Amino acid sequence: MKDTAHEIAEYVSRAGGRTFYVGGFVRDRILGIDNKDVDIEVHGIAPEELFTILEKVGEPLAYGKSFGVFALKGEDIDIAMPRRERAVGKGHRDFEIDVDPFIGTEQAARRRDFTMNALMEDVLTGEIIDHFGGQQDLKDGIIRHIDPVTFVEDPLRVLRGAQFAARFKFAIADETAELCRGIDLSTLSRERVEEELKKAMLKADRPSVFFEELRRMDQLDVWFPELRQLIGLEQDPIYHPEGDVWIHTMEVIDRAAAYRDRVSDPFSFMMLALTHDLGKIVTTEEKNGRIHAYEHEIKGLPIIESFMRRTVGENDVIGYVLNMVPLHMKPNVAAYAKPALKSTNKMFDQAEAPEDLIWFAESDKPVLAGSDEFSGDREFLLERLDEYNEIMARPYVMGRDLITAGLEPGEDFTEILEYAHKLRLVGIEKESALKQTLSYARKLREKR
Repeated sequence: MKDTAHEIAEYVSRAGGRTFYVGGFVRDRILGIDNKDVDIEVHGIAPEELFTILEKVGEPLAYGKSFGVFALKGEDIDIAMPRRERAVGKGHRDFEIDVDPFIGTEQAARRRDFTMNALMEDVLTGEIIDHFGGQQDLKDGIIRHIDPVTFVEDPLRVLRGAQFAARFKFAIADETAELCRGIDLSTLSRERVEEELKKAMLKADRPSVFFEELRRMDQLDVWFPELRQLIGLEQDPIYHPEGDVWIHTMEVIDRAAAYRDRVSDPFSFMMLALTHDLGKIVTTEEKNGRIHAYEHEIKGLPIIESFMRRTVGENDVIGYVLNMVPLHMKPNVAAYAKPALKSTNKMFDQAEAPEDLIWFAESDKPVLAGSDEFSGDREFLLERLDEYNEIMARPYVMGRDLITAGLEPGEDFTEILEYAHKLRLVGIEKESALKQTLSYARKLREKR
């Protein structure tokens, strides 16, 4: 894509204009982070002239021509022109935009959110244009707003600041955090919130920083009120010496981040880590001097579903979390109790992602005093998972097997198949399981 940008810049230069890499591409290059999303901004020529130039390079797509935004078919490059923006409402998209190719680099950069995102790099010469001290803030690890007047016009910037802090291990400047405290996030769409949430959960080594920064800026209430309720919610110090449910949850999501490359769906897994103990909000009580949250993994499901539907759009992710939360404590229990094979097979069979349960157990691990190692028996769980997978790969009794054997389908057919499945989980071979299932079916129908 850089070759394409250079070709465009050459044509623009001949026409008397100038082309810059802008935004995250420049920031990430300075930080040494690979970024394949190339953004360029073209100054000093009219939009119609730019479109003509793009026709020489490829097939231009004017998907935002009135906003001065272009693309090239088959090329992963965004091409924009400088513009002025003025808020005309409270929403993220409520802006009046005027394209102005001759506005100059300082005014063009001023509309951006943070100094580190306002850097510009001349495509042809490599010169860095830095009007607001972005290079120094990158060096110091500071996320700082540019213009206090325009910054507050876009509520998404609160979440962007928090996810940048998590991803880059940067600190949000105090004055920027103070501005963020007064911004109303209620006008944001779920889609935009989820986009920033995903970046924090999938790209940060410590996703907890995202939520800690939102807490610091008093910005949990609109989109993450259940998380705020975890603050100060006590746990039994014998099992949770780390502190309240908030602290525990933050530690769990940070540990879970280490397993993102091992699980079936990283975002679903991270949302499981984030929500697994929300049920403690409605189940925590003190009895005989001990703090308990009995059945929080079941009674918390309505709270979890509400949280998930507010912040996540994909039904598959929501279904994963609602399936896995009721099972989330079972692996650690099994690691200690070493139950019969039937028990662990049943546990894995109920899970949408059986192996993920083990990595979640690692994330939600009981921690022994003075140790940061998993205190259960990981190898036992992995061995049992192997046994489960081997059993599930064997031939098993299906509906057509029962019909071939002479069993007529009926209202009880589902119940009979469930019985066959139980035999499968125990590890009984297909031939024997078929005989036992047919015997069960005859007895069941005789009773009726």
